Amino acid sequence: MAKKALVNKAARKPKFRGARLHPMQQVWAARARCFRKFGLCRICLREMAHAGELPGVQKSSW
Repeated sequence: MAKKALVNKAARKPKFRGARLHPMQQVWAARARCFRKFGLCRICLREMAHAGELPGVQKSSW
């Protein structure tokens, strides 16, 4: 009976969501300051944009 209860408890959806999923950078697996659209951190995004490796991204000037 105890094992059946544990199986049922494990199969239940959690009442509160424990851990939230954070965006992860694909280049060197950094979680902080990651742009979701590109999957890159701000430094790698800047370097790749200047090198022309990201299509549709251009340096802004005003």
